[in-house]
Amino acid sequence: MEFVIKISQFLLSLSLLIVLHELGHFIPAKLFKTRVEKFYLFFDVKYSLFKKKIGETVYGIGWLPLGGYVKIAGMIDESMDKEQMAQEPQPWEFRSKPAWQRLIIMLGGVTVNFILAYVIYVFISFAYGDSDIASNSIKDGYWIENPVLKDLGFKTGDKILAINDYKIVNDSDIGGNIIGAENITINRDGKEQVIDLPEDFLGQLSSGKIRGLFNLRIPFMIAEVSDSSLNKSLDIKEGDVITSINGKELKYFDQLDEVMSGLENQKVNTTILRGNETLTKELSVDKNGKLGFRPGGSTKRFEELGYFKITRKEYGFGESFVVGWQKFTKTLSSYGGQLKAIFNPKTGAYKGVGGFKAIFDVFQPVWSWEAFWGITAFLSIMLAVLNLLPIPALDGGHVMFTLYEMVSGRKPSEKFLERAQMVGFVILIALVLFANGNDIFKAFSN
Repeated sequence: MEFVIKISQFLLSLSLLIVLHELGHFIPAKLFKTRVEKFYLFFDVKYSLFKKKIGETVYGIGWLPLGGYVKIAGMIDESMDKEQMAQEPQPWEFRSKPAWQRLIIMLGGVTVNFILAYVIYVFISFAYGDSDIASNSIKDGYWIENPVLKDLGFKTGDKILAINDYKIVNDSDIGGNIIGAENITINRDGKEQVIDLPEDFLGQLSSGKIRGLFNLRIPFMIAEVSDSSLNKSLDIKEGDVITSINGKELKYFDQLDEVMSGLENQKVNTTILRGNETLTKELSVDKNGKLGFRPGGSTKRFEELGYFKITRKEYGFGESFVVGWQKFTKTLSSYGGQLKAIFNPKTGAYKGVGGFKAIFDVFQPVWSWEAFWGITAFLSIMLAVLNLLPIPALDGGHVMFTLYEMVSGRKPSEKFLERAQMVGFVILIALVLFANGNDIFKAFSN
């Protein structure tokens, strides 16, 4: 069921982004009386799932969900329609239009993606507001599980005070500032210290098997009892919190391995918090030292138990436009920082580049409209920025050649554009293979 929910979100988000991106090209093309021969969601290699011609345009849905396209007459694009290009230019063709009109047509897709992201941020700010975890309410620091962080000197219980010169106010500030970070200031046992990060910090993280960074320390709250658990028949409920085992306090889940050490194949006495009631139960430990419970729980319940404080903000409709803009610019800047790191081989960030599986994994296993729209807004920005890269075959490549024409007064020859398009295709195919190859490598290495 989780897979169905995730794939549904993935396809819905992808479809929305593709259709609106292509509309960004389609609408100005029609306004400038340029013929659009095809408008497709997904690629129709060999055949289409659906197609219908309305006027001069064939609208359709392909079977290969790797993108979409509009085929604009008289334009050297992925169709490589050399037969049409060999004929005399027609007034309704792309190549016959003034450079400024062609520039607007090519920038239409990314413009719509940027506008879409901003609009989404406005409405999720208005509809859901903001919630975060105040860093000063995290009393006993973070759970450090990642070997990369441990090797650098971080320990469970460290409090994060600053990343570079940016003071950490909320938990989300950490992930938002880790890209390009050179050092992190922590508080350990009441003393401040600075831990320097290596230049290839992102590469080390990407190569590791554990992806988490600074995890919140939460109680051992039971989300599910495994079918194979020795305690399956006992009165154990979702939301129960195990607070002690054989008299040893278990305040945080990260203390479990230490408390359970040497208890394989034994019975243990536990204290369990259920709502406001305290219970005692004898539980069985299997040969692997496990109780057979999957941990989990909601941040709201953790807040009620006093583990941290959630700050909440609500915005009026007018305020949401300002807050939405702040979120848009912050996300755009953050993604720009990621790209900068990826294109710098010294950071090793390219190891973390992912393809369609990486995008699929971003979506939640439960349906949340708030999470869905937030992810879609980010992907819209990502799609826009990537399309602006000056690579032939991408919008950015077409924009680059059009700007050259406008500045120099000389239009690149169609033969040159055809060759550039082929080079662009090779680059794109290489990037797609690399990104999705990374996904496959990570899947097998884990």
